[in-house]
Amino acid sequence: MSAIPANIARISEQIAAACGRAGRRPEEVRLIAVSKVKPAELIEEAWHSGQQLFGESYVQEFRDKAPQVQAPVDWHFIGGLQTNKVKYLRGLVAMIHSVDRLQLAEEIDRQWEKLGRSVDILLQVNVGDEKSKSGCAPQELPDLAAAIARLPHLKICGLMCLPPYSDDPEEVRPFFRQLRELAGQIAELNIPGVEMRELSMGMSGDFEVAVEEGATLVRIGTAIFGERNRRT
Repeated sequence: MSAIPANIARISEQIAAACGRAGRRPEEVRLIAVSKVKPAELIEEAWHSGQQLFGESYVQEFRDKAPQVQAPVDWHFIGGLQTNKVKYLRGLVAMIHSVDRLQLAEEIDRQWEKLGRSVDILLQVNVGDEKSKSGCAPQELPDLAAAIARLPHLKICGLMCLPPYSDDPEEVRPFFRQLRELAGQIAELNIPGVEMRELSMGMSGDFEVAVEEGATLVRIGTAIFGERNRRT
């Protein structure tokens, strides 16, 4: 028997406990099951266990796998995104977490304009100033938010980060706190059409600390599905 239902239940309990420690309501936090490199049947199983949001990181894999999933899941794209691959996400994802430059935002806007619809996005911030990771620099965030806000088919809903890795969640806490503070600063600018209601941060090893620091979307794969399979 699969451990997925029990894993989801346990994570929900951990989220609720973290909310309790932070004086938050559990319903303020949504779980995204990171389903990259996981087959459609496991996604279906998770959905039947009550999971609704699923995060994918690889455009080609998502394009091939999404039609195999019959359950009405809400797809979020959480990985790095090249402009020439945006067209494969058009109309299929509820939110794109990884928008870190104007050129990418403009292409997303063009693709959703073809549908006459808009899409929710998050601005990815490189809080650890790591050369190996995507994300705009914190000091560039206000100008980027203002520029993207002018695009009519995008809705900026908040921020996302991938902090430096550490085995100790407490070492990651300052980066989560920084993202929350950056969201507050952007909110104070009152940029038309920009909301800071979502903070996408926290993964299997540190999501409880992320929730304590204000996460509204936690991205968890291993703790739900088990160790990641090698991509083929």
